[in-house]
Amino acid sequence: MKARKLLFPTDYSTCGDEALEMAASLARDTGATLLVVHVEEPPLAYGSGEMYYGEPEPDNEELMRMLKEVVPRDLHVPCEHRLVTGEPAQAIVDLAEREGVDMIVMGTHGRTGLSRLLMGSVAEAVVRRAACPVLTVKHPRTEQPAAE
Repeated sequence: MKARKLLFPTDYSTCGDEALEMAASLARDTGATLLVVHVEEPPLAYGSGEMYYGEPEPDNEELMRMLKEVVPRDLHVPCEHRLVTGEPAQAIVDLAEREGVDMIVMGTHGRTGLSRLLMGSVAEAVVRRAACPVLTVKHPRTEQPAAE
């Protein structure tokens, strides 16, 4: 596979660490640039028009500082960063199309059952909507101590 640009979405959690290293390895092996993106969800509006942020209003400078810290261990992989706002899955797909991305490499949280149904799955939505290939990397389970 010859690639020019690979996209790695991050939510700043450690669930994507394996996916970041996979994306970096693919970028290195294909000569591609790694595009690291974080999607900031817009605030929700109450019926009266008041905005609800959940957390204090996000500081874009702080988010960008955090984003620039998301880099692969191999510092020879060319890396760019983007901070976008929107519904995460659609924003990832839209950015991939705008940037001419050859592949999206993203982690999954590995949710199943009711939590997946209630929370939805960004990775699943990206797989369904993206025009380019999407490689999902499942977050490994932590070892459970054996019952004695």
